[in-house]
Formats: sequence, structure tokens, C-alpha cells
Amino acid sequence: MIRAATEADLPRITEIYRDAVLNGAATYELEPPSLDEMHSRYDGLRAKGYPWLVATNEDGGVLGYAYAGPFRARPAYRFIVEDSIYLAPEAKGRGIGMALMQELIEEVRRLGFRQFVAVIGDGTPGSPSVRLHEKLGFRHTGKLEGSGYKHGRWLDTTFMQLEMNGGANQPPDPNSWPERALKDG
Repeated sequence: MIRAATEADLPRITEIYRDAVLNGAATYELEPPSLDEMHSRYDGLRAKGYPWLVATNEDGGVLGYAYAGPFRARPAYRFIVEDSIYLAPEAKGRGIGMALMQELIEEVRRLGFRQFVAVIGDGTPGSPSVRLHEKLGFRHTGKLEGSGYKHGRWLDTTFMQLEMNGGANQPPDPNSWPERALKDG
């Protein structure tokens, strides 16, 4: 089941992210953030209206999470968001990441964003994140070679992008969430 994340999910979200920080290369953080820090990140994004989702098992246990947040802080970037997705080790390879991302894409589309970007650490062509984004229609738009050093090796960062809601081919919709958020400022 995919649903909106709640504060009650944050301890499990923190555990999942801790594993990703310590054992993976998708994030360039070297030290896992505390529950308080994850709470602050969650509150900051939710207060601004960005979507944050969790995937749960039949018992309600959180198996993974995904959210969209600002790509950059400057207002001209308001129509582009960046995704983040992390799964518990036992949830990988079961289609949960695909389900989370499909729902997140729909949420972002509904809000009126024009570009969805993935900034993928360990962006090797065969990485699960790169393959997932390719399956979802994201196209490769660039790479920063040797941009991170983690687990004793240099990592490339891959940029991928999904155009939506007319992309850059038409003017902004004045009723979209990014335009309303700018005016409400």
C-alpha cells in the first residue's frame, strides 16, 4: 500500500535511511542523521506542501519511502523538483520502488510541476536507481564524474529528468502549486 507519510513513520524512515547511508552509495551522506534531523527534514518539506510517501506491508510496516523536494532554492527553479527514494533491504527487487515512484510522479504532476529530476549517487548504468528511473521514462541529462568519494571509491552522479505538464513548451499555469506557492511566499 502507498500512502502519505506521517510523523509516526519517521522512526522507521530513519532506520531505512541509516542503512542507505552506511551500506549504500545512493546518498553522499557519510553519517546517518538522527531522528530529530529526519523529523526536521520531513517537517520542512511537508510545511511547504511537497509530497512524502511511504510503502507499507499488509501489517502497516514501512518498507520504503519517497518524496519530492526543491531542486534549488531560487524562485526561477520553482517548476522543477528532485526525487528521493529509499527502500528497506528486504523490500528491494519486489516492485515497491516502482510503485512508490509511480505514485510520487502522479502527485508531482497533479501539483503542476514541469520537470522532475533525479540526482543519482552511484549513477553507474546498471545501478538499481538508474534502471528504475529509465523504466519510468526519465531521460539521461548529464553526469558529474568522480563527484563523490564513499566506501573507498569515487562515485559518479547521474542526472535524469522527466518532463511533465507541457514541460518548457508552454507558459506556466498561474493556478499551479508552484505559482501559488511563489505568490503566497
